[in-house]
Amino acid sequence: MTAAGRPSGAGPSERGAGKAERNGLSIGAVLAQLRPEFPDVTISKIRFLESEGLVQPARTTSGYRQFTAADVERLRFVLSAQRDHYLPLKVIKDQLDAADRGLEPAIPTPKLPRKLVSLDGNGTGAPTAADFTPSTEIRLTKEELLASAGIDGGMLAELEQFGLIRPGAAGFYDTDAVVVAKTVKAMTEFGIEPRHLRAFRASADREVGLLEQIVTPVSRHRDADARERADELVRELAALSVKLHTLLVKAGIRGVTGG
Repeated sequence: MTAAGRPSGAGPSERGAGKAERNGLSIGAVLAQLRPEFPDVTISKIRFLESEGLVQPARTTSGYRQFTAADVERLRFVLSAQRDHYLPLKVIKDQLDAADRGLEPAIPTPKLPRKLVSLDGNGTGAPTAADFTPSTEIRLTKEELLASAGIDGGMLAELEQFGLIRPGAAGFYDTDAVVVAKTVKAMTEFGIEPRHLRAFRASADREVGLLEQIVTPVSRHRDADARERADELVRELAALSVKLHTLLVKAGIRGVTGG
């Protein structure tokens, strides 16, 4: 990786006195370059990485970001390290800082086994941040939920009793409730009852609580992009949380089956 840093000197003028101003890329142009390789990247993600100090684009006198080719390569390195090697931002920033000083990174980027790398991406069903993007809300009545999920009122009462389904404040249900109900119904065919699944609810609540602790300080920033960065961050963390949970269960099942 070549060192990449912010162009030295004062910011270029609107008339294009500086090279970065004449040849710089807007954040939209940067997004267009990165999207083919990183389909989940968004403008808010790029802004978040900037706020964390991982890239420092120049600014025009009117405040517009101007990215250089080196900035784009820097972003590409960050996104690759996150996607392919699961490195935390602090470690990635340390590597970039070392490169900026002309040093080799203290912690070399690991080369992971092909099987582990293949767990990432849309082709294997692993969740991505896009899976946690809020969709248009659909409100279902109790009767509509029962019909859609193919369950009776007794099972719905149990699902609510053990916190597996929670109606909204107005008493309506969303489409996720239908999926939960169908999933639990399928599990009951193996002798599992809703009361056995309370641990799933408790585990999910603990995970959400952890993510909330991490995201809340970001959302409280006073700049206009704070909420957008927080939304982006919580979606990415949620995807990683579900992925980790899946991997841990997978490892545990190998122990159960002796595989």
